[in-house]
Amino acid sequence: MTSHHTPMQGLPLSIPGVDGRDHEALRLGEPRAGAPLVLHLHGGAFSGAPPAGRTTAVARLLAEVGACVVSLRYPLAPAHPFPEALAAAYSTLLHLRRECAAPLFVAGEEAGGNLAAGVARMARDREEPLLAGQILCSALLSPLFATASQRNAKLGFAGSPIEQGWRRYAARPCDDSHPYAAPAHALRLQGLAPAWLLTAQDDPFRDETRAYARRLGEQGIQATLVCLPRPTNFPAAYQDDDSARAPWMTAVRDSLRDFLAAVTRT
Repeated sequence: MTSHHTPMQGLPLSIPGVDGRDHEALRLGEPRAGAPLVLHLHGGAFSGAPPAGRTTAVARLLAEVGACVVSLRYPLAPAHPFPEALAAAYSTLLHLRRECAAPLFVAGEEAGGNLAAGVARMARDREEPLLAGQILCSALLSPLFATASQRNAKLGFAGSPIEQGWRRYAARPCDDSHPYAAPAHALRLQGLAPAWLLTAQDDPFRDETRAYARRLGEQGIQATLVCLPRPTNFPAAYQDDDSARAPWMTAVRDSLRDFLAAVTRT
């Protein structure tokens, strides 16, 4: 499929959903033989999304390092609680695999990082599609809000946007312990796709990101951890898709490009 849009503008797409409803998405870049194809899942505390026609800095960065990016506008809580967004992401992965034979990745920031980690686990458990890698940026991996970095940011106190978003998404008490909803607490990590994980010294999700990277490595999963010095204003900085206002993008560009190239070759 061709387009007159420039890669950074994004081409609107309609992705067939498993429930008969189509999901909106934006495509950044053109599919190319051998180049990475990335399903991107935005942040927004499970209940917010970028403005229509816009995506986030993570999607833009992935396109800038040579990937074709499909940024999905997944169903939002509270109207669509767990596991509806996850099901939409997984069905989109299957659709992308049918449409293109490129190396397939999943990526996300904040709540989108939670969904990316969850859908990577689904792909492993169901043995399709085969993922080349997962890209987790300040991912919300644990609903306990108990790490030091989260407490220092007052991220999990009752009524905070993140805490409220989680409760809207994981509406049932049993959701807190589901391995697809709380990847940090899942017991079985073997067989997951290689991971590139991004955090920062001032990131509320720093401690759980480091812990998850360490656990992946202990289970023999390739895990590349990038931890930037402060200040980055994560996770809010991911909401802006203008690289001129996001210096952190320059700091991680080479590492992300190298990860994509390395796991695509294997």
